[in-house]
Amino acid sequence: MNSSENIIIEKASPEDTAELLRFLKAIGGETDNLTFGAEGLPVSPDEERELLASLETSETSAMFTAKKSGKIVGNAHFTGMTRERLKHRGTIGISVLKSEWGQGIGTMLMEAVIDFARNTAHAEIISLEVKSDNVRAIKLYERFGFEKIGYFKGFLKINGKYADFELMNLYFPQESELP
Repeated sequence: MNSSENIIIEKASPEDTAELLRFLKAIGGETDNLTFGAEGLPVSPDEERELLASLETSETSAMFTAKKSGKIVGNAHFTGMTRERLKHRGTIGISVLKSEWGQGIGTMLMEAVIDFARNTAHAEIISLEVKSDNVRAIKLYERFGFEKIGYFKGFLKINGKYADFELMNLYFPQESELP
């Protein structure tokens, strides 16, 4: 889809299952910015493969990978709502290996996921949650037009301590056009 230097951004496929699960464990162990730790997500390889297969043809949800030399170094997903009263919106998540921070991979993933959300899923509102002290991520989201809409005190509990999160939205059409 996109490439900059040696980074390739593409939709995830079932063939990415093992590498994606490895990546998720790696990023979970590097930062407390995620909803999981070094254990990764609680899914089996078969469950992850099935999810990736279902996303290949979905027009409401997608997952993207950032690959460097064939290894996943970042991912992003958009999950669109499917109920009639909710299908104008969806949520995104994004993560990049710490060793790759500051290399533009987050920007490339955001471009891909927002393009999908807007032009394929036809989302009008994209939502996300971000740890309040994750200044780098907040700046990235603000660069793409996300606005802080709220604050969730105690969103996560990590090692017995609460972590607060910012709630952010990106609007299509722009907020002035919303009812």
